[in-house]
Amino acid sequence: MAFAVWNGFLNSQEFQEAASVCIALIEEKAPTRWLADNRKMKAIRQADQQWFVETIIPRLLHSSLRRMATLVSEDLFNKMAVEQMLQRAGGIDHLAFCDFKDESEALLWLMAPSAVSTNPQSKDLK
Repeated sequence: MAFAVWNGFLNSQEFQEAASVCIALIEEKAPTRWLADNRKMKAIRQADQQWFVETIIPRLLHSSLRRMATLVSEDLFNKMAVEQMLQRAGGIDHLAFCDFKDESEALLWLMAPSAVSTNPQSKDLK
């Protein structure tokens, strides 16, 4: 399992560098589970959302990841941006997503056997 903790507002260069480091880590270490802690992350610019969908999502589709838990942002604009990126990505059938408010619940879901529960792109907060 691997994780990323996002904090505050990132300008385009910072956002793209951070996302690139994350996907490089995923490609190098081949984790099957990922925890994205977005609780303190702020809004993502529209151009950066488009870049993420065009650049990072295709690499995620070919990665080892099978489960991704997100600790949702306290920032409404960030939460909406993340949801929009996932909707625009489409076709991520092999990767189960679930949003959480509680870190311990996110970790329990992430570490559960894959066959037990697949909750693709869940919008429900646990």
